[in-house]
Amino acid sequence: MKKKFWLGLALASVMVVTAACGGNNGKPSEGNGEQAGATNAPEAGKTYNIAISQIVEHPSLDATREGFLAALKDAGLEVNVDYNNAQGDPNNFKSIAEKIASGNADLALGIATNTSSALVEEVKDKPVLFAAVTDPLKEKLVPQLKAPGGNVTGASDTNPEAIVQLMDFIAKELPEVKKVGIIINEGEPNAVVMSDIAQEALSKHGIELVKAPIVNSSDVQQAAQSLVGRVDAVYITLDNTVVEGADAILDVVEKNKIPFFSADRDTVEKGAFATVGFKYFDHGYEVGQMAVEILKNGKKPGELDVRTPEKLDFILNLKAAEAQGITVTEAMKAYVKDPENNIIE
Repeated sequence: MKKKFWLGLALASVMVVTAACGGNNGKPSEGNGEQAGATNAPEAGKTYNIAISQIVEHPSLDATREGFLAALKDAGLEVNVDYNNAQGDPNNFKSIAEKIASGNADLALGIATNTSSALVEEVKDKPVLFAAVTDPLKEKLVPQLKAPGGNVTGASDTNPEAIVQLMDFIAKELPEVKKVGIIINEGEPNAVVMSDIAQEALSKHGIELVKAPIVNSSDVQQAAQSLVGRVDAVYITLDNTVVEGADAILDVVEKNKIPFFSADRDTVEKGAFATVGFKYFDHGYEVGQMAVEILKNGKKPGELDVRTPEKLDFILNLKAAEAQGITVTEAMKAYVKDPENNIIE
């Protein structure tokens, strides 16, 4: 159920002195002015103020934030973190962005499309980064991916090829699947973009995509139940409202032995069968490295290309397969490039 967001309470900053949150999993570390996007070399002993606007809390987005902060820590930056959780409520996106715009942040981070869009609209005089955004061009966060200019840059969490590969896997390895259900909040632009890519890919195999629309996470279980008997598999995108309710989907698909596919690794670790993806901690870490470039190394946001996922791999959960009535073949396992890390047993 969507939580009430009281401006006087939930907009209160959660201040975390010195970015912490785990190590960097062996990843190396990389890197305000008179006009938007301008930067200066850091002062000795300076503590930076970082403002974060996150649409909701769920494993992928939380891991993105943790990776971002870990990159700052690994680079030796001392930071104060103003963390704002919008609780998935559209009324709060603008309020949070306005608060950040009028505050003393040295850099702002938006996690997810809607919160990032609000920051881009409101924050004009300080660097803005985005993460966990599907299509930054369509949402007009930046005018171009290469050296976008201005005070905004970041990283997309979507490579369309990952969706196509997963749909091709379903068609080839589960030939009995003729209809795939998708639970979707069409108020999330990222979900619509990914759904369209999946639909096009499935149609090439003669497979129908059946939509079960929702408005908030409390609708997820009913939407999942509505697909029982109508579809042969279920798929969810990087749809924050739906991912927040993934436990309800798992309950339905396991009881009814329906194969369940997701667009993110965290949901597979939780109990979906398969995805083509990456670790969101790594995604956030990459954006954190961009923040280091801006704060520590004096780069302007507009000089930094928008990044997209490149290290994609199939991720299979064998326990989930058993719970959903899937027989995992050696041919399925052969899709995984790094079985030690990406076959979950």
